[in-house]
Amino acid sequence: MNARSEAVDDTRIEEAAFDFEAIFHVHYERIARVIARVVGDPGRAEELAVEVFLKLWRRPPADSDKVAGWLYRSAVRKGLDELRRRTRRARYEGLFGFVRKVPTPEDVRTTSEEREKVHTVLAVIAAGQAELLLLRSHALSYDELATALDLNPASIGTLLSRAQHAFRKEYIKRYGQTR
Repeated sequence: MNARSEAVDDTRIEEAAFDFEAIFHVHYERIARVIARVVGDPGRAEELAVEVFLKLWRRPPADSDKVAGWLYRSAVRKGLDELRRRTRRARYEGLFGFVRKVPTPEDVRTTSEEREKVHTVLAVIAAGQAELLLLRSHALSYDELATALDLNPASIGTLLSRAQHAFRKEYIKRYGQTR
């Protein structure tokens, strides 16, 4: 076997190791749910999930064992980017006097306001802390969090505690004491 045939064999092995279609079918629904929990809009979450998978298709990671972690990290970042985009848009709409008025029952309104407060705080705190809190809210274990965020599993507890503290501090600063 010569060097050229070895290079061709290596390429085939890499292609076999990265089966995009299988990865898409396995992870798409969960990635869309992760994004939906961040942005609060399942339709928009599906669009953003497709963008995450398009990015994966264009530039597959060198280590295909870490694809799941990369997908979750990218999904959370895409959701946070969407929240920041909405925040900027709301700020500009407020400057120009655009106001959304949708009549809703009191319970739905209260829930919506609370969700907005949480989204705003997540958009303001450090991106790494927001990612950690969002992934933890999806019931990921400490080991899964460490893999998804490429962190030391032993430090997840401390980082999670710091993220919760930063979230609580920013929430109280903006909205006062919680109930």
